[in-house]
Amino acid sequence: FWGHGAAIAYPGCLWEQRQGHPGQFASLSQVFCFPVFYVKRTKNHQWRCNEATFSCSSAELCEQWIQVTREQLSLLTNRPKRLLVYINPFGGKRRGKRIYEEKVAPVFQQAGISADVIVTERANHARDHLTTEANLQQYDGVVCVGGDGMFSEILHGLVARTQNDNKVDQNRPGAELKPCMLRIGIIPAGSTDCICFATVGTNDPVTSALHIIIGDSQPMDVCSVHHNDVFLRYSVSLLGYGFYGDVLADSEKKRWLGPARYDLSGVKAFLCHNYYKGTVSFLPAEDNLGHPRDKMQCRFGLFILRSESQLLSEKAKDLTFLTSSWKVICGKFIAINAANMSCACPRSPKGLSPSAHLADGTADLILVRKCSRLDFFRHLLRHTNTDDQFDHSFVEVHRVKKFHFEPLDPQPLLLENQSELPKKPGFCPMGSAQTTCIPSAAHSSWNCDGEILHHAAIQVR
Repeated sequence: FWGHGAAIAYPGCLWEQRQGHPGQFASLSQVFCFPVFYVKRTKNHQWRCNEATFSCSSAELCEQWIQVTREQLSLLTNRPKRLLVYINPFGGKRRGKRIYEEKVAPVFQQAGISADVIVTERANHARDHLTTEANLQQYDGVVCVGGDGMFSEILHGLVARTQNDNKVDQNRPGAELKPCMLRIGIIPAGSTDCICFATVGTNDPVTSALHIIIGDSQPMDVCSVHHNDVFLRYSVSLLGYGFYGDVLADSEKKRWLGPARYDLSGVKAFLCHNYYKGTVSFLPAEDNLGHPRDKMQCRFGLFILRSESQLLSEKAKDLTFLTSSWKVICGKFIAINAANMSCACPRSPKGLSPSAHLADGTADLILVRKCSRLDFFRHLLRHTNTDDQFDHSFVEVHRVKKFHFEPLDPQPLLLENQSELPKKPGFCPMGSAQTTCIPSAAHSSWNCDGEILHHAAIQVR
């Protein structure tokens, strides 16, 4: 339940009754009422605001109930009273401002929450304001109205501000970051809204607003990404190299298409079907943190490793060996993905890693090795249903605390026979089994929560 400072009694609410047969009115009685608004859970993880009206026999008793209710609500310190709201008017279908004004602001006002609203005017406007100008001490939280990119922007602003205030060097890969004291609320208004869907279970703005109002809190893991001891970005959902990096890089050239650009770029990347040589080294998580395929957070078994002599004798095959407590895999990969959360969204209700744990200090590292286009299509198709997308011989997944990636080949290779190249660069005949398309980049890029990282060699913690 929640109430607000504007809750009042309504004397003069009249009702009539007669001591006798129904429908025969002989006396008039007066009752005093006050409303209490509460959250009702509905289907598909959505919440709605309902109202219950309480009646009292006297105005004095009504006022006592209102006063006691307000006093009890004031003791709930986890509920915000003042918020800093950033609205991205350009994200998704450009509905952020309207969603806030029509669906969120009225609910905040009803709950007695005051909000300072800033409509962003450029990229990184919110990040820069948080880092340098915002007086964060006067707020109980920060709310972003936008998509995953807007959430990431606010996250970077808050984390950078906290580290700067505590004199923590973010460029040091091993630096212990100071946690942010302010919580971040997210009102979905973007293209995919993966972070909201994966944590709340729905991309409904009213539901998110109600979670914020009652003070719900969900800790989250944050990955730091470095290149040669230089800080690049933080990641809270997906780090993707190969397929998802290629999709993002190509979609950036088609921003004028809106959200449809991801579909077009996805088809193009699928038809190109590039793979990339590289070395992935990672530090496995402890056994008690489960395995990405456990589905019940149960303990998982030891890795099955071949001897190093066997591996070295198979130079043409992928290499896997153990160095200290780190595991190292050399191979040819269509996709390398690191998921801090399930990365679920309406198109992929279970996400890239359905059993990914929130706030356990780990990420699920998914390696998709060289395979046929048909096999890769089967893998992608399983993201849209309940089948196990890891149940393929060319897919492996590990729960890790750290990982590094180093590209081994300066140029991406094509899976099919390159003896017959298409006459026109970039042309991908759908029915051809001889070749796909000629890649335009020297190597793939990393997709870091929807932002491109052009450095292929990274260290993640």
